[in-house]
Amino acid sequence: MEEPLIAGPTARTCALRLLDAALASRRGLEAALAAPGFLALPARDRAFARALVMMTLRRLGPIDRALDARLAREPPAGVRAILRLGAAQAWYMGTPDFAAVSTTVDLAPKALRGLVNAVMRRLTRDGPPAEDPESLAPAWLFARWRASHGNEAAMRIAAAIALEPLADLTPLGEPAPELVAALEAQRLPGGSLRTARRGDPSIWPGYAEGSWWIQDAAAAIPARLAFAGPGGSVLDLCAAPGGKTLQLAAAGARVTAVDRSAPRARRVAEGLARTGLTAELVKADALFWKDARVFDAVLLDAPCTATGTFRRHPDVLWNVKPGDIAALAGAQSALLDAAAARVAPGGRLVYSVCSLEREEGEAQADAFLERRGDFNLLTIAAGEGGAPAAAVAGGGWLRVLPFHLEGGLDAFFIARFSRRQV
Repeated sequence: MEEPLIAGPTARTCALRLLDAALASRRGLEAALAAPGFLALPARDRAFARALVMMTLRRLGPIDRALDARLAREPPAGVRAILRLGAAQAWYMGTPDFAAVSTTVDLAPKALRGLVNAVMRRLTRDGPPAEDPESLAPAWLFARWRASHGNEAAMRIAAAIALEPLADLTPLGEPAPELVAALEAQRLPGGSLRTARRGDPSIWPGYAEGSWWIQDAAAAIPARLAFAGPGGSVLDLCAAPGGKTLQLAAAGARVTAVDRSAPRARRVAEGLARTGLTAELVKADALFWKDARVFDAVLLDAPCTATGTFRRHPDVLWNVKPGDIAALAGAQSALLDAAAARVAPGGRLVYSVCSLEREEGEAQADAFLERRGDFNLLTIAAGEGGAPAAAVAGGGWLRVLPFHLEGGLDAFFIARFSRRQV
């Protein structure tokens, strides 16, 4: 076993700020990780702080249950977060008990160190709770998953919350065997690569040359299903962060990428520049974009609750609220209609969301077909675009779940439609 990673109080203080940001708002953690104060830390401290926060978020359910059982009343603001980090260190990161207790106490205000010390000593004495996948997810979300996907699938989905995923890469063309070996990667169905490498991807083999980009293997499926052949015109709506745009451009499509966020659109441009690929970039809201063109294919990876991305972004589980699902479902319906208007007769439309919620997936596809008689469902076959066989659903679309590939996948719903010829 590797020696536990120990970092100084600066790293733990920063971890506390990261955790607060992660639970305060969606994309709060992303913003905090890019903040100048965090980036000014030594690389080792940054790595420790991020690892501690990610572990805390992956195990937040059982940690909070344990704290609730040991706290007579809710402690003052900030103390629960300190105890959360302490429990994660003691139970899941291999930190010696004495170090987990002392460093956690050091984070607390002086007046509350007695309380923190007492709780931490109880936690280290009792040890971690028994593994229970259901406890890893917010109760209301797990109940939804059980209702939508069945109890066994819900348990397997929830169990994946605790697992740190490996990095998936989409190669630019057929990767050279030497590059695959240098990345210590395995090939996945559809053409993605999976590597156990950790740390800064910008120093990995092939990054500077633009030979690949980071993209979950499931997230790479929609663009493969949308590809209309070399030279075909493809509209990528809600294009950021840009992996789909790069895929389509690399395959030889004439790509128009639309995103309403200027900072996120810059990420698309940066990816194109690094890989040497070209696409037309448009900063616009897809609902109100003034352009009369129609395209051979339109890909809509719609804004969603993103509950299917918890493997890499466990904070989403604790930020999403029940009301968000209905609100986003309404926006997705409007975006689907806007996307459909851009599809040329005989063209195809691919709709995808990285969500486990049926209102954002199956219900959207059914409602779209009911109101758009000029579109048919274009069935997706097992293996097509790298689709796992288990993901092919009875309706002819894909319901990708995290356990559909050994080592895990993000959860996605993907449907493909064709527009009838006039």
